[in-house]
Amino acid sequence: MTTIKELMNLKGRRALITGAAGGLGKVMADTLAELGADLVLVDRPDTDFQCLTDTLTDRWGIKIQHRFCDLEQQDQRDELINWLKSGGEGINILINNAAFGGTTELQGWSVPFEEQSIDTWRRALEVNLTAVFDLSQRLTPMLSSAVGASIINIASIYGMYGPDWRLYEGTSMSNPAAYGASKGGLIQLTRWLATTIAPQVRVNAISPGGIFRNQPEKFVQRYEAKTPLGRMGTEDDFRGIIAYLASDLSRYVTAQNFSVDGGWGGW
Repeated sequence: MTTIKELMNLKGRRALITGAAGGLGKVMADTLAELGADLVLVDRPDTDFQCLTDTLTDRWGIKIQHRFCDLEQQDQRDELINWLKSGGEGINILINNAAFGGTTELQGWSVPFEEQSIDTWRRALEVNLTAVFDLSQRLTPMLSSAVGASIINIASIYGMYGPDWRLYEGTSMSNPAAYGASKGGLIQLTRWLATTIAPQVRVNAISPGGIFRNQPEKFVQRYEAKTPLGRMGTEDDFRGIIAYLASDLSRYVTAQNFSVDGGWGGW
């Protein structure tokens, strides 16, 4: 009989995490490192990886590599994939976490529907959907020959539900069409991949609910009132689901989308 401890053990496995220097990315990296996985951390070219890599190495004693890659750029994705293929170390786990979230200053993004731009729409879909397709497709041969191969896509509740605009009234926050459309596409791509590259690789998605990041107080109050657990999420709330999907704890689970949203979609 296999023990839970054995199922969780990721020693000898290697995980690639995109968007690794962000809030969720750091928690994912720390979680997998605790379970013994070696890591390849990927983020934009202006990222400072030093503190993160030093902390993880000192804390868990694993092997860490980092690579700069703007996933919006095809040539940089090519460089990342070629580097992975030439290294000869393989990949067991791919976490497509990086996302184009935009900012209020970005033209054609956090604006009314009639002002949202096609250019910004295309940029969001390139990062949130096309890059995931590209990495998944081109790394599948490597994953297919690996032990416990797992792809984890980070989607969103807004790939499942439309926005409640009452939450945003009186704030500068918004919910652009491209974000929800790309995350909805990512959920369906997860299902498509799962049935296409099985049984060698499992593919699942996580759809986070709202994570508290010092949003305006009125938004937080409204959001919490709509959430059965009565609060917004934290990065730490995702440790369990990442450990589950990356390890053999979920070895008979594929093609699923896991909502980690405090019950947001329950009523």
